Amino acid sequence: MPSVLKELKPVNTQPAVMQNDTRIGGLITSREHIAPGILVKHAAGRFFSEGRPEALAVVECNEPVGLVTRNKFLMKLFRAYGYELYGRRPVISLADTAPLLVDGDERLDVALDMAMDRPFHDIYDELVVVDSKGCYKGLLSVKELVIRQSHALADSIVQKELANAKASELEKISQVKSQFLANVTHELRSPVNAIISLAELMKISCDKGYIGQLKDRLSLLLSSSASLKAIINNVLDLSKIEAGKMDVITEKFDVVAELDDVVETGRILIGAKPVDIKLVADEQSLFIESDPVKFRQIILNLVSNAAKFTEEGRIIVNLETEGDFIIVSVDDTGPGIKNEDLDKLFAAFSQIEDTKTKRHEGTGLGLTVTKYLMNLLKGHIWVESEWGRGTTFFARLAKNIA
Repeated sequence: MPSVLKELKPVNTQPAVMQNDTRIGGLITSREHIAPGILVKHAAGRFFSEGRPEALAVVECNEPVGLVTRNKFLMKLFRAYGYELYGRRPVISLADTAPLLVDGDERLDVALDMAMDRPFHDIYDELVVVDSKGCYKGLLSVKELVIRQSHALADSIVQKELANAKASELEKISQVKSQFLANVTHELRSPVNAIISLAELMKISCDKGYIGQLKDRLSLLLSSSASLKAIINNVLDLSKIEAGKMDVITEKFDVVAELDDVVETGRILIGAKPVDIKLVADEQSLFIESDPVKFRQIILNLVSNAAKFTEEGRIIVNLETEGDFIIVSVDDTGPGIKNEDLDKLFAAFSQIEDTKTKRHEGTGLGLTVTKYLMNLLKGHIWVESEWGRGTTFFARLAKNIA
């Protein structure tokens, strides 16, 4: 791979033995780097290679100009449809151009404090180690810092346990997010491939005059498109949530009309399964002051969840009023949820089904995003379920959040 880097001397990347030296220069865990002009598609190849680096420093003329971390890099590709938009751009376009630079002579505890003082979504990014002249020396993982600090603080049991807990938390987050990325890759690929294949079949049918075949294929095309849109919306919303950029736009709208549209989308998601879906509402229309986009996504996430797991029977969307609040429930005849799994429902990236044996698609984000949106709309969500009998989700929202 071409590079404008000056020759860098190889270093021993094995963890240093911790004695009295607590300077981070001896704790460098990686020398991975890439030139800013290298194309994004080539950088992606590095992350998918056998070595699978966790991060790449973007280095030009021996000076760091950015940082590309595996999880953030791949998340940006998936959110923006990846290679189609970014594949031929230089990697610096997707890099963090203001990474944390730390002098190799800095003390371990100071460097760790600097790392932990960053915004939450940056805390676990690698530190870029430089020398006194600002030249690139290597990368240092926060996990390694935490582990090393736990060794250095071995005389204090409480502090050592705290450091180990931080390392354990980092490992868990890394594993969960890696699994999430794998799930997103699969879930995006499935509807996209289905849409492309169905579009090609529909074109063939049109060319040959088989118009009668278009109706069934169009129904499947709509179902795949709705699934793809739901996945993308949840991934994008999670990004906004983590960045603190989720705003509420209040306006007056008809709840019944919105629920009617969601039920129609639910029919598309159900497809050919023998499942009946309907809306039950005492009123023909009911206007409230809230955010219609977020309200629709809340109910659509619940209906999508019911459509995914219900193989036969019915799904009922019910609307009731309770003083200054409305209660929308989504009741299904799916498999139900075990009591021990109820706590997992609203946790980010978690799925009740085992990833090795699961039968249903999903990224594990829908209910997490739903709960956050409910909080924004001054609402409350809860679930009642009986294993083997079905599940009912309840969303209680204020009629006026102004």
